[in-house]
Amino acid sequence: MFSHVMLGSNNIERAKLFYDAVLGVLGAGEGYHNVAPTGHKRLFYRHDGNSFGVTEPINGELATYANGGTIGFKCHSSEQVQQFHDVAIAHGGTSCEDPPGLRDGSMGAMHLAYVRDPDGNKLCAVYRVK
Repeated sequence: MFSHVMLGSNNIERAKLFYDAVLGVLGAGEGYHNVAPTGHKRLFYRHDGNSFGVTEPINGELATYANGGTIGFKCHSSEQVQQFHDVAIAHGGTSCEDPPGLRDGSMGAMHLAYVRDPDGNKLCAVYRVK
């Protein structure tokens, strides 16, 4: 459904340290630097045909997180969900919502972990129980 997801950051080098570690848990390689035609710094990660980017805002204003927005990352096990969470916290993220663990609701059983990156963007690691 999506070609890519892009988040804003006020500190690309800090974001790179965070996302290299966190997305490394999922098997994504190190992010690569890119400079937009406007001169703004960006990072791109590619994994399993998907793209994830982090950019300085092109309008020159501060990056802000989406209130109510969440980016979900698919994991392959409950252990990977927990590792995603723990690595995020170890690299400057903060835990949010309920502690990582199994939730059983109207969308079925799934393991979830919610964190905020150093810029406040909300991320979710999810493993859907089969």
